[in-house]
Amino acid sequence: MKQVQLLAPVAGRVMALSEVKDPVFSQGMMGQGFGTEPDNGQIVAPISGKITMVAPTLHAIGITSDDGLEVLLHLGIDTVELKDNPPFDIKIKVGDVVQAGDLLGSMDLAAIQTAGKKTTVILAVTNSSDMVDTLTPQLGLVKAGAVAARVDLKAVSAPTTTAPASGKGGKYDELARQIIENIGGASNVNSVIHCITRVRFYLKDESIANDDVISNLQGVIDVAKAGGQYQVVIGPAVNDVYDAVVQQLGPGFGDDDASALAVEKEANKAAWQKMTPWEKTKHGFSALIGVITGSMIPVIGLLAASGILKGVLALLTSFKIVSATTTTYVIINAMGDSVFYFLPIFVGFTAGKKLGADPIIMGIIGGVLTYPTIVAIASTGKVTSHLLGMGINADFFGLPVHVASYTYSIFPMIAGAWLASKLEPWLKRVIPTVLRMIFVPLLEVIIISGAIILFLGPIITALSGALATGIVKIYELSPAISGLVIGGFYQVLVIFGLHWAIIPIVANDIATTGHSYLNAIVSATMVAQGGAVLAIAMKSKFANIKELAWPATISAFCGVTEPAMYGINLKYGRAFVTASIGGAVGGFLTGLMHVNMWGFAGSLIGFTSFVNPKGMDFSFWGFWIASIADIIVSFTLTYMFGFSDADVKNVKVAPEKKHLGEQAA
Repeated sequence: MKQVQLLAPVAGRVMALSEVKDPVFSQGMMGQGFGTEPDNGQIVAPISGKITMVAPTLHAIGITSDDGLEVLLHLGIDTVELKDNPPFDIKIKVGDVVQAGDLLGSMDLAAIQTAGKKTTVILAVTNSSDMVDTLTPQLGLVKAGAVAARVDLKAVSAPTTTAPASGKGGKYDELARQIIENIGGASNVNSVIHCITRVRFYLKDESIANDDVISNLQGVIDVAKAGGQYQVVIGPAVNDVYDAVVQQLGPGFGDDDASALAVEKEANKAAWQKMTPWEKTKHGFSALIGVITGSMIPVIGLLAASGILKGVLALLTSFKIVSATTTTYVIINAMGDSVFYFLPIFVGFTAGKKLGADPIIMGIIGGVLTYPTIVAIASTGKVTSHLLGMGINADFFGLPVHVASYTYSIFPMIAGAWLASKLEPWLKRVIPTVLRMIFVPLLEVIIISGAIILFLGPIITALSGALATGIVKIYELSPAISGLVIGGFYQVLVIFGLHWAIIPIVANDIATTGHSYLNAIVSATMVAQGGAVLAIAMKSKFANIKELAWPATISAFCGVTEPAMYGINLKYGRAFVTASIGGAVGGFLTGLMHVNMWGFAGSLIGFTSFVNPKGMDFSFWGFWIASIADIIVSFTLTYMFGFSDADVKNVKVAPEKKHLGEQAA
């Protein structure tokens, strides 16, 4: 039995493939192999052979050895999503011959970490079923180029997916020619993409394709039809077959970005099928949180800066330095409020990129939701009737509807982006190519905007109304219990945009009575989020985490919790839980001491809102007692249990510099 050595592609800790935090690899779907947590970004060839693939996004490299091993190097996990600014410097190209230990390039570990991805380098032998008897990794710390695994080859190794060579080029050229011929020729192809195992054609007429001939070609495993695609199942050699197909079809047919997205979706689908119901529930919730935080990350810095500016403006107003009736106030308020007011536009763009929908179209849909006349209907439209607790303030072709306010909101746009990611491929399949440029965006704007305004918005409003009613009932039952419940769960409502029903109640309280006990409890939840992110800012050794956590702390204490929640606490899971526990404690004390609030601005920046205009009473001191307890609990729990640097995707990045001005960017 012949034995082959695989070298470590990077310096670091070699781990068993089962430890890799990607089910596609850890469950052996891509073949046997191992993972390495890198100490630095230099990448070397693990084996001698020919470079057969370099992904357009530079995150994956394929090498075929002289022994026939097809080795895939996957640089990081989910780094395919970083296609707009790849953190890789790859020195080789397809066709190059390399020797084991040769430099292939480098990866920027800090940039990958900043993007919230894992830097784990994965090596998989994709034709393991044909070539490999056993693959034994040498676990532990290794240097780049040192032996990391030993492979015992099978006595007979003939890859089943290898097609006969045509003699005119690559070994998959003849297979590609036969596939194209039997699907009706290039004239029957609209476009083609690929995923992990399949070449996926969008055909003009699927009935022309000769399924029996294609499925019996040497190198083809099967033929499948789904989602408007004619799918030719290839297996591990799919990249090579796809390249050969695109080369023969000519320019304009292949779509590398769509292929990368298809690979990711197929990997997620395969992993999903192997999960237990509980694992599916956890994975689904994690995926939802991942989409929410991923959609918010690009604007977190702006939200933090705007939150600080709004806090400064609140102070200027509270101390009568600037009057709310002056143009100075209007201008500063516009600077601080615009990113929140037009948040649906920004979230539409980022969520579209995250979920695979057209980000420009989603940004336009966000513009529809924040269009001045739509906002006017939501804020000043006359309520003509009520249905399911919702005020009917408009009609659409005679259909009574509730138009909600979508400024400051994120969840409707994320849901809209998800709908668009399903709608767009269907529209592109049914609309002729010459008409797509106009009619795909036209129909998408109409359908998605309509779905949000006519259905999703009213559903959220109904849920918000029901929650608001329940919260008022709890408060009437016991201020302390309501403080505990609201303090613990209010920021969860913020995530899904369900907190908006509470705002009118608070506004009405202040307008009619001049004060609001409920708003005092809400304020405690803001302080708790700030206490948790403060703990992370002080505990983490990672410069990029500190750079985000410190402004988020200031912003939360200024009454804007989105940067703390979406940028840090929610992203790392346990920190949001510990912050919510702190909020529950602060809310409980606020209710127990009957702390009242005479202004709208909350958190620490709004301390003047707790001064009774008729003369300072215990509400002011109660606010500080609850806030300090809030911070102590959320800070301590987060520091001890809610966060560690290992949570930051288990990635090692440069620690914070010691001297001011030297902090890593």
